[in-house]
Amino acid sequence: MAVPSWRERLRAARKAALVQDGKRKIHYLFEDGKEMAEEYDMKTGRLVSRKWREKNALGGFGMWQVEVGDPTSPPMGALESELIKESSSNPVFMRKDTLTSFQWRIRNLPYPKEVYSVSVEKEQRCCVVRTTNKKSIKAANGDDDECKTQ
Repeated sequence: MAVPSWRERLRAARKAALVQDGKRKIHYLFEDGKEMAEEYDMKTGRLVSRKWREKNALGGFGMWQVEVGDPTSPPMGALESELIKESSSNPVFMRKDTLTSFQWRIRNLPYPKEVYSVSVEKEQRCCVVRTTNKKSIKAANGDDDECKTQ
């Protein structure tokens, strides 16, 4: 049995769309139970965000995993507020796709723009952001476990 292509999976998925706040929002429900939600800017037609989620072992839906766009912070419940979480002052990496390029955005950098330099390490397939004080932050291409934050 052949594995269906991405285009075939999209065609077979149940879809719902609406326009709200200047964005076209499209929700996909795939045959395997996975969900994808996309938002497009109405003026430019560019993809603003893409999120995925799938059913857990008990059949309920898990948390949304942001693939493109700004990550949204989950609502804090009584149990979640007691768990350890990373600092909100850490840099946040996000991907933004346009018609002509793939862009990585970094939010929440603590120093002025002039302090940073960006380079590419071809062997490790990652971008490295360095400060003048020799500390560096690596952004992976998504599949490489070696290029995580240093």
